[in-house]
Formats: sequence, C-alpha cells, structure tokens
Amino acid sequence: MRRPLTIDHTVHVRLASRPGDRPVPATLRYDTSDPLAVRVAFPAEAALHGAEVTWVFARRLLDEGLRGPAGDGDVRFRPGLPGRTFMELKAPQGSALVELATEDLHRFLAATYAFVPQAVEAARLDVDGALAALLGSF
Repeated sequence: MRRPLTIDHTVHVRLASRPGDRPVPATLRYDTSDPLAVRVAFPAEAALHGAEVTWVFARRLLDEGLRGPAGDGDVRFRPGLPGRTFMELKAPQGSALVELATEDLHRFLAATYAFVPQAVEAARLDVDGALAALLGSF
C-alpha cells in the first residue's frame, strides 16, 4: 500500500453575507488515504461560534461545481461572477454562502488529480482497513 499524502492549499474566502469584510484564509485539504473526499477548514474568525469549522465533501462535487451548479445536500457549489465560485454550506444553525477564487479551486483540484487520478480513486480506498477500524471500535 502507498504511503498517504496530504495536500493543503490555503485560499482566501469571503462570506457573501458580509461583502465589506476582508477575506479570511481557509484551508483546502486532500488526503490520499481518503481519495473521494475534500475538506475545507475555516478559521474561528469566520465561524459562527468562534471555533474552527471543517466541512467534508466529495472531490467530484467540487469538480462538477466548477462547471455548473452542483450538489443537493449540505454542501453545494455554483459558478459566480467571472473568476469566482460560490460554496453554499447548510447546517441546523443556519447557512453560509462563501465566495472563492475559481483559479485557486482549479489549482487545488489539479494537484489532487496529479496524485490520485479520478479513474483510480476507488481503487485507492482501503475498505478492509476502514471496516477493521469500525469493527474494532465496538
């Protein structure tokens, strides 16, 4: 089995509900040990409760969202103004519309595909390891 690799990419985001605020840094993360998922961590200053918040979603969702509206759950993407992409996040406490630079997202996605191409991501899943960890927790 290959050694896991993590890709972190810092981006600047703007909350659409606060257009006058300065952008805040967020971190996009891809871990080859979980090849189907992408994580985005928002710092405490951008979060509702003053603590860092991480959202997890399918890498394919991000890819689709760069071409058109995508998603029907808690995380959705859609193109915005030229060069901008919107990510909508829904939680029981409320929702947020986050604006990101489309080029940053393309660059991050390209880096993830360089390490785990879309065609082989399912083959990289460690189903046996995940099942053993799940059963070991009982």
